[in-house]
Amino acid sequence: MFLREPSHILILLLVLVVLFGAKRLPDSARSLAKSMRIFKSEMKEINQDEKKTDGEGGAEK
Repeated sequence: MFLREPSHILILLLVLVVLFGAKRLPDSARSLAKSMRIFKSEMKEINQDEKKTDGEGGAEK
């Protein structure tokens, strides 16, 4: 697997800092976290809508 050893994680972090710089990483992480929260809430809403539709569709038959 890719990130099995702690040294792999450290190398990855070092590469990220070199590529993006120390100032942009926190902003990027914040933006990624916000996007993930939005994505999760949308998926939850879709699942709830499907359950409502399944419940209503079963009653019509």
